[in-house]
Amino acid sequence: QLVESGGALVQPGGSLRLSCVASGSLSSSENKITGWFRQTPGMEREFVAGISWNDASTSYSDSVQGRCTVSVDNAKNTVYLEMNLLNPGDTAIYYCAVRSPHFGNYIPQAGPLYDYWGQGTQVTVSS
Repeated sequence: QLVESGGALVQPGGSLRLSCVASGSLSSSENKITGWFRQTPGMEREFVAGISWNDASTSYSDSVQGRCTVSVDNAKNTVYLEMNLLNPGDTAIYYCAVRSPHFGNYIPQAGPLYDYWGQGTQVTVSS
């Protein structure tokens, strides 16, 4: 099971940290990838960032590169997405997803390659 939290209403230029907690069988192996995706109504789901639990290698989309940091706390079975310099274009429902098992440090950006999904958390950037 995956549970996201941390979504909120924030002003342009602000920051947020989203959390994704893995439980059950998803917390038992480090051979997995967690990806963050976002989606707005009428738009395709978009890859934002991803991280390997094995070696903490990361990948970011061009739209958030330099503004976001994804990290993992293995002891807490939690992946974080820290977002800075938020703008209205970042408004979306943010989902975390897990691909497991996964070997190697390649981080896929296609949603269908992920096996498990959380329920999403709303991020709204507005003044």
